[in-house]
Amino acid sequence: MLRSLFTAVSGMRSHQTMLDVVGNNIANVNTIGFKSSQTVFEDTLSQLMSAAGTPQGLRGGTNPAQVGLGVRVGGISTNFSQGAMQVTGRSTDLALQGDGFFVVKRDGETLYSRAGSFNVDESGDLVNPDGSVVQGWQATRGVIDTTAALGSIKLPVGQTVPPRQTADVTVGGNLPADAAVGATSVSSIDMYDTQGKKVTATLTYTKTAADTWALDVTVPDATGTAVSVGTSALTWDETTKTFTPATGTLSAASLTTAGYSFGADVNLTLGTPTRPLTQFSAPDTAAAVSQDGAEMGVLNSFSVSNDGTIVGVFSNGVQEALGQVAIANFDNPAGLEKAGGSLYRASSNSGIGVAGVAGSGGRGLISSGSLEMSNVDLAQEFSNLIIAQRGFQANSKIVTVSDEILQDLVNLKR
Repeated sequence: MLRSLFTAVSGMRSHQTMLDVVGNNIANVNTIGFKSSQTVFEDTLSQLMSAAGTPQGLRGGTNPAQVGLGVRVGGISTNFSQGAMQVTGRSTDLALQGDGFFVVKRDGETLYSRAGSFNVDESGDLVNPDGSVVQGWQATRGVIDTTAALGSIKLPVGQTVPPRQTADVTVGGNLPADAAVGATSVSSIDMYDTQGKKVTATLTYTKTAADTWALDVTVPDATGTAVSVGTSALTWDETTKTFTPATGTLSAASLTTAGYSFGADVNLTLGTPTRPLTQFSAPDTAAAVSQDGAEMGVLNSFSVSNDGTIVGVFSNGVQEALGQVAIANFDNPAGLEKAGGSLYRASSNSGIGVAGVAGSGGRGLISSGSLEMSNVDLAQEFSNLIIAQRGFQANSKIVTVSDEILQDLVNLKR
């Protein structure tokens, strides 16, 4: 009789653990990045009543007779299936689509998380709600070395980028083929010197003969007088539908003479594949297409691409990489230990977390402005709740019946 009592107690204890797991899943139904758990039961040792026997002569073999001694919790496994995405619109909210974990540091310990609700703290560090610092690679002048050691990602408000001297100017459009000799086409573009000072360059095309134009580029000096910094004789080739030469140069020495600081000549490109410089019988549309210089800029905002690159948008229009969020993956994610705060800790059975770029090496992609919701399935959890409750009740009935039989046994003496 006692054997059935202990067996029933083990069943009640195991189903109580199952209730605990189900209750925790339901409690975290709205926890960002939460992964549900499942209880796995297994039977305990069985008492051997009679051993198996081999066939002997005319007698057949016999099977072993065993009585089980109850049940125990064999394991509590974590379900790492993808959770649903919730759009938040916050640039610091990141969601992982696929395998992998964000890497954070808390009190010097490296931990891992699927919860991407991050913020920028007072010192500019990207942190999670409990202050753990997100790890990745910091950019140096827009260049990211993903082979370097992981470090904290900083996004300091008010960060500046130095001015960038114009190195290349591109022009395009159409010079009218039916223009009279001596006709001009004038356009302008703002360039920048090494100190970020704006330099307004005026490009004047003068038709000197059929299919021939003279280009003169000027900039104003301190008195407003136009100083020529580059000239070129352009010839239209009807066969290739292009002007030659296709490039020119704005002299750094002439720009310096005009009062500006240029450490190198400025390259002038006449036409691009999508915006060529042409000569057709059409209106005059010749104009500067682009230049690559910029004044000093202040960080206004940033965005995160799906590979984790954080791109800053500065007040001067420059977009520059500020850093990159690292993603770690494991040989056995189910072997991770839960460390609280929606964080995981590597264990001896999880393998080593290998950090890398999102979207590479089996790692998932990052979705900015979104959060991964809990993957708890309430319908399944309520079903499990009923199963656990019925299992507990059934085992409690075994205790009641065993007690009644024991009572009957005691009453035999009366």
